[in-house]
Amino acid sequence: MAKHKGKQQGGDAFESYYAQIYQGRWIALKEALLVDRKPVAFSDALKQTYYLDEASIIAAKLLGVQEGDCVLDMCAAPGGKSLVLASSLKTSGTLVANDRSATRRGRLKLVLKGHLCDDVYSRITVTGHDATRWSLYEQNTYDRILLDAPCSSERHVLSDPKALAVWTAARPKHLAIQQFAMLASALEAAKVGGCILYSTCSINPMENEMVIDKLFDKRDGRFVIEAVADPFSESRRHGSIILPDTASGRGPLYFCLIRRTA
Repeated sequence: MAKHKGKQQGGDAFESYYAQIYQGRWIALKEALLVDRKPVAFSDALKQTYYLDEASIIAAKLLGVQEGDCVLDMCAAPGGKSLVLASSLKTSGTLVANDRSATRRGRLKLVLKGHLCDDVYSRITVTGHDATRWSLYEQNTYDRILLDAPCSSERHVLSDPKALAVWTAARPKHLAIQQFAMLASALEAAKVGGCILYSTCSINPMENEMVIDKLFDKRDGRFVIEAVADPFSESRRHGSIILPDTASGRGPLYFCLIRRTA
């Protein structure tokens, strides 16, 4: 990937940065990112319907949660993906829904309580831990972990003039460091044989497949990448990505399914 100067900021810097990554595709991708999302209804095992991006439903289902699983959603707010995970638990299994932000955690609790039946809700624990430090307290614990990591969220940046005005190439670099710390922690928290779905809503390879590259560098021999995809996704070096210019507005959403082996 081309190098970028981190001191330049604003719309021109953003435009130059992503045009270098996506080349001739950037114009069409940018136009698709600027179109308002069309949320879809999700109601499986819920007492009322929740609306979210279809790509989020796809990603959460790819984790493969089964009845009876012990599940962790490391960065759960606002809660749409947690609802998808919880719906797969059926009559047994537990879900820890975590978010470090107290404000976001408050919204998460409202979403979960408002949409889940009492039996499932009673098996949900909402926590406020730092996901980068999770493995200091719990190891070899969860059958399935969703890490929908905080990311650049370029779709939001493009639609928010204030966010675009202060954007610099230093932001994805900083986020990638945090994302790897979370992913390394998730690997320790998963049971041997358990799975982690790493996902972001970023279109930046630095925050997506390059985070998986770093996991290979630092934790090689302890995990494998499982092949998962869907009709709307495009393969990457590790994992896949759903991009709105070719997926009828869905996404963006990157995902990679990791199975801990040791």
